[in-house]
Amino acid sequence: MLTQNHLASSMPIAQAPNALPTVLLVGHGTRLAAGLAEFATLAAQLRQALPERSVHTAFLELAAPDIATALEQLWQQGVRRVTVLPALLLAAGHLKHDIPALLEAARTRHPELTITLAAELGVHAHLLHVAAARIAAAEAAFASDYRRQDSLLLVVGRGGADPDANANVARATRLLGETLGFAWMETAYASRAMPSVEQALERLRRLEFPQLLVLPYLLFAGRLARQIEATVAAFQQRYDQPQITLASYLNADPGVVATLLARLDEAESGRAPPNCWFCPNRARRDAIATIQE
Repeated sequence: MLTQNHLASSMPIAQAPNALPTVLLVGHGTRLAAGLAEFATLAAQLRQALPERSVHTAFLELAAPDIATALEQLWQQGVRRVTVLPALLLAAGHLKHDIPALLEAARTRHPELTITLAAELGVHAHLLHVAAARIAAAEAAFASDYRRQDSLLLVVGRGGADPDANANVARATRLLGETLGFAWMETAYASRAMPSVEQALERLRRLEFPQLLVLPYLLFAGRLARQIEATVAAFQQRYDQPQITLASYLNADPGVVATLLARLDEAESGRAPPNCWFCPNRARRDAIATIQE
Protein backbone atom coordinates (compact mmCIF):
# COMPACT_ATOMS: atom_id res chain seq x y z
CA MET A 1 0.00 0.00 0.00
CA LEU A 2 1.28 3.46 -0.83
CA THR A 3 1.94 6.01 1.88
CA GLN A 4 4.40 8.89 1.77
CA ASN A 5 6.53 7.67 -1.08
CA HIS A 6 7.53 9.10 -4.37
CA LEU A 7 5.00 7.86 -6.89
CA ALA A 8 7.35 8.30 -9.79
CA SER A 9 7.57 7.07 -13.32
CA SER A 10 10.86 5.57 -14.38
CA MET A 11 10.91 7.94 -17.37
CA PRO A 12 9.38 11.28 -16.29
CA ILE A 13 8.87 13.98 -18.90
CA ALA A 14 10.34 17.32 -17.85
CA GLN A 15 7.96 20.28 -17.82
CA ALA A 16 10.80 22.54 -18.90
CA PRO A 17 14.57 22.49 -18.50
CA ASN A 18 15.42 22.78 -14.77
CA ALA A 19 11.76 23.43 -13.88
CA LEU A 20 10.78 22.87 -10.27
CA PRO A 21 7.76 20.62 -9.62
CA THR A 22 4.34 22.20 -9.56
CA VAL A 23 2.88 22.39 -6.04
CA LEU A 24 -0.66 21.12 -5.38
CA LEU A 25 -1.86 22.43 -2.02
CA VAL A 26 -4.59 20.11 -0.70
CA GLY A 27 -7.15 21.18 1.87
CA HIS A 28 -9.77 19.10 3.60
CA GLY A 29 -12.67 21.13 2.23
CA THR A 30 -15.76 22.61 3.86
CA ARG A 31 -19.15 23.96 2.90
CA LEU A 32 -18.52 27.09 4.95
CA ALA A 33 -17.52 30.13 2.92
CA ALA A 34 -15.32 31.37 5.79
CA GLY A 35 -13.26 28.18 5.78
CA LEU A 36 -12.80 28.28 2.02
CA ALA A 37 -11.75 31.93 2.20
CA GLU A 38 -9.16 31.12 4.88
CA PHE A 39 -7.76 28.31 2.74
CA ALA A 40 -7.57 30.70 -0.22
CA THR A 41 -5.64 33.14 1.94
CA LEU A 42 -3.18 30.41 2.89
CA ALA A 43 -2.74 29.48 -0.77
CA ALA A 44 -2.06 33.13 -1.64
CA GLN A 45 0.53 33.33 1.15
CA LEU A 46 2.21 30.17 -0.13
CA ARG A 47 2.33 31.54 -3.69
CA GLN A 48 3.99 34.67 -2.35
CA ALA A 49 6.57 32.53 -0.53
CA LEU A 50 7.22 30.45 -3.68
CA PRO A 51 7.41 32.99 -6.51
CA GLU A 52 9.41 30.55 -8.64
CA ARG A 53 6.71 27.85 -8.37
CA SER A 54 3.29 27.26 -9.83
CA VAL A 55 0.95 26.63 -6.87
CA HIS A 56 -2.49 25.09 -7.45
CA THR A 57 -5.18 23.96 -4.99
CA ALA A 58 -7.49 20.99 -4.51
CA PHE A 59 -9.73 19.53 -1.81
CA LEU A 60 -10.38 16.12 -0.33
CA GLU A 61 -14.13 16.65 -0.18
CA LEU A 62 -16.95 19.19 0.07
CA ALA A 63 -15.31 21.67 -2.34
CA ALA A 64 -13.94 21.78 -5.86
CA PRO A 65 -11.72 20.82 -7.50
CA ASP A 66 -11.09 17.43 -5.98
CA ILE A 67 -7.62 15.91 -6.14
CA ALA A 68 -8.27 13.67 -9.14
CA THR A 69 -9.70 16.56 -11.16
CA ALA A 70 -6.85 18.90 -10.23
CA LEU A 71 -4.21 16.34 -11.22
CA GLU A 72 -5.94 15.68 -14.53
CA GLN A 73 -6.10 19.42 -15.23
CA LEU A 74 -2.39 19.76 -14.48
CA TRP A 75 -1.60 16.85 -16.80
CA GLN A 76 -3.62 18.43 -19.60
CA GLN A 77 -1.67 21.67 -19.05
CA GLY A 78 1.60 19.81 -19.63
CA VAL A 79 2.67 19.38 -16.02
CA ARG A 80 4.71 16.21 -15.48
CA ARG A 81 6.10 16.73 -11.95
CA VAL A 82 3.88 17.54 -8.99
CA THR A 83 4.50 17.79 -5.26
CA VAL A 84 1.28 17.29 -3.30
CA LEU A 85 1.40 19.41 -0.16
CA PRO A 86 -1.35 18.58 2.36
CA ALA A 87 -2.68 21.52 4.37
CA LEU A 88 -3.79 18.99 6.98
CA LEU A 89 -2.79 19.16 10.61
CA LEU A 90 -2.81 15.44 11.33
CA ALA A 91 -2.19 12.24 9.40
CA ALA A 92 -5.27 10.07 9.71
CA GLY A 93 -7.13 7.99 7.14
CA HIS A 94 -7.25 10.72 4.51
CA LEU A 95 -3.49 11.11 4.35
CA LYS A 96 -2.54 7.51 5.05
CA HIS A 97 -4.93 5.87 2.62
CA ASP A 98 -7.25 8.12 0.61
CA ILE A 99 -4.71 10.54 -0.84
CA PRO A 100 -2.08 7.88 -1.70
CA ALA A 101 -4.79 5.86 -3.48
CA LEU A 102 -5.84 8.90 -5.51
CA LEU A 103 -2.24 9.66 -6.44
CA GLU A 104 -1.57 6.09 -7.50
CA ALA A 105 -4.72 6.16 -9.65
CA ALA A 106 -3.44 9.32 -11.34
CA ARG A 107 -0.06 7.72 -11.98
CA THR A 108 -1.74 4.64 -13.41
CA ARG A 109 -3.64 6.84 -15.86
CA HIS A 110 -0.49 8.81 -16.69
CA PRO A 111 2.69 6.76 -16.12
CA GLU A 112 4.85 9.74 -17.09
CA LEU A 113 3.47 11.83 -14.22
CA THR A 114 5.82 12.03 -11.23
CA ILE A 115 4.06 12.76 -7.93
CA THR A 116 5.69 13.37 -4.55
CA LEU A 117 3.56 13.40 -1.40
CA ALA A 118 4.64 15.61 1.50
CA ALA A 119 3.89 14.99 5.17
CA GLU A 120 1.09 16.52 7.19
CA LEU A 121 1.68 19.76 9.10
CA GLY A 122 1.74 17.79 12.35
CA VAL A 123 3.21 19.06 15.61
CA HIS A 124 5.88 21.39 14.28
CA ALA A 125 7.73 24.12 16.16
CA HIS A 126 6.33 26.76 13.80
CA LEU A 127 2.76 25.63 14.53
CA LEU A 128 3.39 25.60 18.26
CA HIS A 129 4.51 29.23 18.00
CA VAL A 130 1.25 30.03 16.18
CA ALA A 131 -0.74 28.20 18.87
CA ALA A 132 1.15 30.05 21.61
CA ALA A 133 0.26 33.35 19.94
CA ARG A 134 -3.43 32.36 19.84
CA ILE A 135 -3.25 31.51 23.54
CA ALA A 136 -1.59 34.83 24.41
CA ALA A 137 -4.25 36.77 22.49
CA ALA A 138 -7.07 34.92 24.26
CA GLU A 139 -5.59 35.58 27.70
CA ALA A 140 -6.51 39.26 27.32
CA ALA A 141 -10.08 38.27 28.22
CA PHE A 142 -9.03 37.35 31.76
CA ALA A 143 -8.79 39.75 34.68
CA SER A 144 -5.57 41.60 35.49
CA ASP A 145 -4.68 39.12 38.23
CA TYR A 146 -4.61 36.21 35.77
CA ARG A 147 -1.58 33.94 35.99
CA ARG A 148 -0.84 30.94 33.82
CA GLN A 149 0.60 29.01 36.73
CA ASP A 150 -2.87 29.15 38.35
CA SER A 151 -4.80 28.28 35.19
CA LEU A 152 -5.81 25.34 33.02
CA LEU A 153 -5.27 24.71 29.33
CA LEU A 154 -7.57 22.51 27.24
CA VAL A 155 -6.38 21.70 23.71
CA VAL A 156 -9.08 20.33 21.41
CA GLY A 157 -8.19 18.28 18.35
CA ARG A 158 -10.33 16.95 15.54
CA GLY A 159 -10.44 13.40 16.88
CA GLY A 160 -10.96 10.16 15.03
CA ALA A 161 -10.24 6.45 14.95
CA ASP A 162 -6.53 6.89 14.25
CA PRO A 163 -4.37 6.59 17.41
CA ASP A 164 -1.38 8.30 15.79
CA ALA A 165 -3.40 11.42 15.01
CA ASN A 166 -5.03 11.50 18.45
CA ALA A 167 -1.66 11.03 20.12
CA ASN A 168 -0.20 13.98 18.24
CA VAL A 169 -2.91 16.26 19.64
CA ALA A 170 -1.97 15.06 23.12
CA ARG A 171 1.68 15.75 22.30
CA ALA A 172 0.84 19.31 21.26
CA THR A 173 -1.04 19.73 24.53
CA ARG A 174 1.91 18.73 26.66
CA LEU A 175 4.40 20.81 24.68
CA LEU A 176 2.22 23.90 24.90
CA GLY A 177 1.08 23.45 28.49
CA GLU A 178 4.48 22.72 29.96
CA THR A 179 6.41 25.22 27.83
CA LEU A 180 3.98 28.06 28.55
CA GLY A 181 3.73 27.25 32.27
CA PHE A 182 0.08 26.29 32.81
CA ALA A 183 -0.84 24.64 36.10
CA TRP A 184 -2.41 21.70 34.28
CA MET A 185 -3.34 20.75 30.73
CA GLU A 186 -5.80 18.34 29.15
CA THR A 187 -6.62 17.10 25.66
CA ALA A 188 -10.12 16.68 24.25
CA TYR A 189 -11.51 15.75 20.85
CA ALA A 190 -14.32 17.23 18.83
CA SER A 191 -15.27 13.97 17.15
CA ARG A 192 -14.99 10.19 17.54
CA ALA A 193 -12.43 10.11 20.35
CA MET A 194 -12.53 10.49 24.10
CA PRO A 195 -12.81 12.61 26.08
CA SER A 196 -15.24 14.88 24.30
CA VAL A 197 -15.01 18.62 24.86
CA GLU A 198 -17.95 18.55 27.24
CA GLN A 199 -16.48 15.67 29.25
CA ALA A 200 -13.12 17.41 29.54
CA LEU A 201 -14.69 20.69 30.62
CA GLU A 202 -16.67 18.96 33.34
CA ARG A 203 -13.58 17.16 34.59
CA LEU A 204 -11.47 20.31 34.63
CA ARG A 205 -14.21 22.26 36.43
CA ARG A 206 -13.89 19.92 39.38
CA LEU A 207 -10.23 20.88 39.78
CA GLU A 208 -11.45 24.32 40.95
CA PHE A 209 -8.88 26.48 39.20
CA PRO A 210 -10.00 30.08 38.57
CA GLN A 211 -9.34 30.21 34.80
CA LEU A 212 -9.57 27.80 31.89
CA LEU A 213 -8.36 28.52 28.36
CA VAL A 214 -9.58 26.38 25.44
CA LEU A 215 -7.46 26.15 22.29
CA PRO A 216 -8.89 24.47 19.16
CA TYR A 217 -5.95 22.73 17.45
CA LEU A 218 -7.68 23.16 14.10
CA LEU A 219 -6.54 24.86 10.93
CA PHE A 220 -9.62 26.60 9.50
CA ALA A 221 -13.24 27.50 10.18
CA GLY A 222 -15.63 24.61 9.77
CA ARG A 223 -18.24 22.46 11.43
CA LEU A 224 -15.93 21.31 14.24
CA ALA A 225 -14.76 24.83 15.11
CA ARG A 226 -18.39 25.90 15.40
CA GLN A 227 -19.19 22.85 17.49
CA ILE A 228 -16.38 23.63 19.95
CA GLU A 229 -17.52 27.24 20.19
CA ALA A 230 -21.09 26.16 20.96
CA THR A 231 -19.97 23.67 23.62
CA VAL A 232 -17.81 26.28 25.37
CA ALA A 233 -20.64 28.84 25.25
CA ALA A 234 -23.07 26.34 26.80
CA PHE A 235 -20.55 25.58 29.55
CA GLN A 236 -20.21 29.30 30.29
CA GLN A 237 -23.98 29.59 30.60
CA ARG A 238 -24.12 26.71 33.09
CA TYR A 239 -21.26 27.65 35.41
CA ASP A 240 -19.79 30.82 36.87
CA GLN A 241 -16.47 29.13 37.57
CA PRO A 242 -13.94 28.65 36.21
CA GLN A 243 -13.73 31.74 34.07
CA ILE A 244 -13.31 30.38 30.55
CA THR A 245 -12.12 31.84 27.27
CA LEU A 246 -11.85 30.32 23.81
CA ALA A 247 -8.74 30.99 21.72
CA SER A 248 -8.82 31.19 17.94
CA TYR A 249 -7.85 28.23 15.80
CA LEU A 250 -4.57 28.45 13.86
CA ASN A 251 -5.87 29.85 10.53
CA ALA A 252 -3.70 31.18 7.70
CA ASP A 253 -0.54 32.46 9.37
CA PRO A 254 3.13 32.94 8.45
CA GLY A 255 3.93 30.11 10.86
CA VAL A 256 1.63 27.75 8.95
CA VAL A 257 3.28 28.81 5.68
CA ALA A 258 6.72 28.20 7.21
CA THR A 259 5.61 24.70 8.19
CA LEU A 260 4.36 24.02 4.66
CA LEU A 261 7.70 25.15 3.26
CA ALA A 262 9.53 22.83 5.64
CA ARG A 263 7.32 19.89 4.62
CA LEU A 264 7.87 20.75 0.95
CA ASP A 265 11.64 20.75 1.38
CA GLU A 266 11.56 17.45 3.31
CA ALA A 267 9.46 15.76 0.63
CA GLU A 268 11.50 16.92 -2.33
CA SER A 269 14.79 16.03 -0.66
CA GLY A 270 13.56 12.57 0.30
CA ARG A 271 13.37 13.33 4.03
CA ALA A 272 9.60 13.25 4.57
CA PRO A 273 8.89 11.66 7.97
CA PRO A 274 6.63 8.59 8.12
CA ASN A 275 2.99 9.49 8.72
CA CYS A 276 2.06 6.25 10.42
CA TRP A 277 4.12 4.70 13.18
CA PHE A 278 1.54 2.09 14.14
CA CYS A 279 -0.31 1.33 10.90
CA PRO A 280 -0.79 -2.39 10.18
CA ASN A 281 0.92 -1.94 6.82
CA ARG A 282 4.16 -0.81 8.47
CA ALA A 283 6.68 -3.39 9.65
CA ARG A 284 6.23 -2.51 13.32
CA ARG A 285 4.09 -5.41 14.49
CA ASP A 286 6.64 -6.35 17.13
CA ALA A 287 6.40 -2.87 18.66
CA ILE A 288 2.62 -3.08 18.69
CA ALA A 289 2.70 -6.50 20.29
CA THR A 290 5.03 -5.20 22.99
CA ILE A 291 2.67 -2.34 23.80
CA GLN A 292 -0.32 -4.68 24.01
CA GLU A 293 1.41 -7.15 26.36
